[in-house]
Amino acid sequence: MNKLILVLNFGSSSLKFSVISNKNYFIKLKGIIEFSNFEKTKISWKIFEKDYNSTIYKNFSYEDALNFLLVNILKKQPEIFFNIDCIGHRIVHGGREIKTSVLITNKILEYIKDACKFSPLHNPINLLGIKASFNIFPNLKKKNVAVFDTSFHSYISKVAYLYAIPYEFYTKYGIKKYGAHGISCQYSMYRSSKILDIKIPDLNLIICHLGSGASVSVVKKGVCIDTSMGLTPLEGLVMGTRSGDIDPSIIFFMHQELKLSMNEISNIIIYKSGLFGLSGISNDCRDLENKYGYDSRSKLAIDVFCYRLLKYISFYISLVSGKLNAIVFTGGIGENSDLIRTIIISKLSFLGFKLDVKKNLLVRFGKEGFINEVNTIPILVIPSNEDLVIARESFSVIKKLFKDEISK
Repeated sequence: MNKLILVLNFGSSSLKFSVISNKNYFIKLKGIIEFSNFEKTKISWKIFEKDYNSTIYKNFSYEDALNFLLVNILKKQPEIFFNIDCIGHRIVHGGREIKTSVLITNKILEYIKDACKFSPLHNPINLLGIKASFNIFPNLKKKNVAVFDTSFHSYISKVAYLYAIPYEFYTKYGIKKYGAHGISCQYSMYRSSKILDIKIPDLNLIICHLGSGASVSVVKKGVCIDTSMGLTPLEGLVMGTRSGDIDPSIIFFMHQELKLSMNEISNIIIYKSGLFGLSGISNDCRDLENKYGYDSRSKLAIDVFCYRLLKYISFYISLVSGKLNAIVFTGGIGENSDLIRTIIISKLSFLGFKLDVKKNLLVRFGKEGFINEVNTIPILVIPSNEDLVIARESFSVIKKLFKDEISK
């Protein structure tokens, strides 16, 4: 029988959800509940290509959001509701113990809780989402699956994931590079394989997931061998409000010379830095692009963003010995910013990369395709589809554990 997977992606101010068929991975329902405004909550969803919208004049909790999903959306579509077989959750950090998608048990919940120290912004929210789903969907409590962003990076070698600090900080406390955005990268790798007609075990890619959070990963022969994010999602590229790579001594300076507390410093480098800190205007790349031609700080923010990205891309090309099948752009900025793609590829022209200007302008806003000139190194834009990966991973876990039930 055709089974359905409910995919839940909890954020700090929203719940993204979808219902996907296990047979052909067709999206039957998709939507978002935005509850960041204390006075109202916006809900939008699509069922069989028909759009719906609603506004509730109260601020939702996670349980409120799931209750609305259950009562006002799912139960009104019985052909969908009664065929939901499992729930898949996007979890940012698996910590030291978890390296693959798993059925959520009490032990797994403890591992996710322990990994909060590595992902204090995301894992606590993920835990609240899981517990809320247990309460709202008690009949599916034993069929909740956790799909981790860190899993994609779990094959990175010690040479790449270790920091040059005393070794016991790794062995005792798990301090190492874990990476993030793995679910998005996994989808990009899957789609690249299809588009390029190259089997995943033969695939060499550089995947640029560029958004408010940004990272770049390198795939060699179908396996991620390095990524820009580290112990937490703070390391690496310049991001919307996150600093990315900085000299650690800056933190000591802020604390010792400027007399800032550790909480104040953490708040600065996580919430007040990046594009926002450099521009002094906005963390939204679209705002800065609109001012790029005449506002010096906006231009500076984008140029620093691109400079940092170029450093990682250039280094990662060397890790595949120049035998690259494609550069992939994904994420909100990667998918839509023709300006940033132009800047990046123009700086890589000496390696044989050539941008097709018309394609670069056309392949945006949800479109997928090549943006390179014909007969040059492929440059792909692939809109992210984390829900599909979560659905595939979730059903794969459930299928293995509930073979008899699934076959009915």
